[in-house]
Amino acid sequence: MAAQDDLFGLPEPEDKPPPRPGKTEPPASGDGSLQPADVGDELTGVAQGLAARYGDLLRMGTSSWNFPGWHGLVWGREYAESTLSRRGLTAYSRHPLLRTVSLDRSFYRPMAAAEYAALAAQVGPGFRFVVKAPAMVTDATVREAGSGKAMEPNPLFLDPPSTLDSCLRPAVQGLGATLGVLVFQLSPLPPRWLNRPAELLERLDALWSALLPELPEQALLALEVRDAQLLTPELAHLLKRHGVRYCLGLHDRMPTVAEQLPMLRAMWPGALVCRWNLQRGFRYQQAKDLFEPFDKLAAPDPANRAELARVIAATAAAGHPVFVTVNNKAEGSAPLSIFELARQLAA
Repeated sequence: MAAQDDLFGLPEPEDKPPPRPGKTEPPASGDGSLQPADVGDELTGVAQGLAARYGDLLRMGTSSWNFPGWHGLVWGREYAESTLSRRGLTAYSRHPLLRTVSLDRSFYRPMAAAEYAALAAQVGPGFRFVVKAPAMVTDATVREAGSGKAMEPNPLFLDPPSTLDSCLRPAVQGLGATLGVLVFQLSPLPPRWLNRPAELLERLDALWSALLPELPEQALLALEVRDAQLLTPELAHLLKRHGVRYCLGLHDRMPTVAEQLPMLRAMWPGALVCRWNLQRGFRYQQAKDLFEPFDKLAAPDPANRAELARVIAATAAAGHPVFVTVNNKAEGSAPLSIFELARQLAA
């Protein structure tokens, strides 16, 4: 297979002059910011090496940020969860290895432009958000609040006008240049949709056609699924035709990285969007109960991490953007997973 068709046979990038980022410093006294953790010389050196190799292409981060257990890793001291949720992003974004974050709260309810703008004001110009489209347009089923029990078909599922009004336009207006990726994570689909793949592709085709004209140049659209049977050449062809990225979703419901590579190869070349959500063999609540307060790698997954690092390196070496976000439920602590990924990429 020719190099341009192979995620793992790409040439090394040309040497670039190393940037000169300074070491992370505490915020100025009285500026209202939270205290960031001391990054240390080793991780600072890793961040500088990755910047020298990949320039501005590589962005890694976590799923949300409001975790008190990250003190010493991201926060300089322990803060309340509510404080971190409101004001933690500035300290988070000062870590040189945390250059993006998955805005998961937007999945549970649509956010207004002012809410997005308040978050964008906490980060620098080089930071980018990965925004999850709300479940009100990505879940084919209307669910009971609290229990999540399926109640009835969702009339707004992948509806273009609803998605524009409740999702894309507020995010674009509020986040501006800090909008990196808008991810449509399809919740597990009922048989009514799984048994009619052509109808689902038509619905997606109409959605991308409506959204793309209003998408800023620097931003990406991505599709993440939770049903392995949707990973077909037909879906890859549709996404590639629109320039929408397939989101590599690492989750208990989905195949391994290696088994999802055919989708990435079918859409090559292009950006990598990956969300490492949940280690295989676990359920979310089970992982939460076992891993909280998310301050250590309670269940290291070096094999999965190594596969992911290979895909990241191949994509960035070919000159394409990379957005990778990691959940605490992947290995036990999302920041520590990012640090290990960064070390592996640097090596």
